[in-house]
Amino acid sequence: MSELTIRNIQWFPGHMTKTRRMIAANLSLVDAVVEILDARIPQSSRNPEMDQMVGNKPRLFLMNKADMADPAMTDKWIAHFRKQGIPALPVDCKSGKGVKNFTGAIEQLLSELLERRKNAGMVGAPVRLMIVGIPNVGKSSFINRMAQSKRAKVEDRPGVTRTKQWVKIGSNMELLDMPGVLWPKFDDQEVAKRLAFTGAINDDVVDIETLAMLLLEYLAKTYPETLTSRYKMTEFTEMGGVELLETMGRKRGMLISGGEVNTERAAITLIDEYRSGKLGRMTLESPEEHENG
Repeated sequence: MSELTIRNIQWFPGHMTKTRRMIAANLSLVDAVVEILDARIPQSSRNPEMDQMVGNKPRLFLMNKADMADPAMTDKWIAHFRKQGIPALPVDCKSGKGVKNFTGAIEQLLSELLERRKNAGMVGAPVRLMIVGIPNVGKSSFINRMAQSKRAKVEDRPGVTRTKQWVKIGSNMELLDMPGVLWPKFDDQEVAKRLAFTGAINDDVVDIETLAMLLLEYLAKTYPETLTSRYKMTEFTEMGGVELLETMGRKRGMLISGGEVNTERAAITLIDEYRSGKLGRMTLESPEEHENG
């Protein structure tokens, strides 16, 4: 089966270059950086350039969409990040689950700074936080949840936030929302696939049927019970992506004239059901893969 190739596609538009410069220019204005990750792909949704860009600035990871990820695997990832010296908090920004723990996590992260301010008589000075993350990871949903308003534009597609904006949270916190930023090129095709599965890369630059075949191959190996329960598929362990997609479409009755399977419709259905959480809670990578790889 043909590989999904993203590395040769021009997908790093000018506004992302601008965002990288914007992050560097505004870093001195904030006390800490909050990086929002996708809990389904915690490592793949981390911009590898962010470590260098942020430097020694205190950082907190928010593992968004945790309600769609495997909870046991989320715990593993939190422990993995803690070993690296970065606290991580599982949240679901759409429902608000876990968001109430954010303020306490920031107070703990910045405890030394807050103590110094207190001793200097600066009680009440707002904590300023930069919110960063790749496109479509949930930055705007998080900010709106914190602000309890529709301050940031929210759409379920990448690249919506294009400019920086300050959002005041209560009397003692200000959030600097930055546009989503990806990185110049993919060296790791596994990362590219995972980002495409979750919708971080615009669907216009990938072949949806190839994407669905790759996802089905992954599910057949890692979450086979999902294919059985959701699509009534059995005896599929030896199938390749093409057969898996045709079988799934046939089970769903997605046929066209002559009894052929409408593979495009089947592909769109699969990707949509995965992204909406209808396939169940699953995580597409483990800390061990990255520790060993």
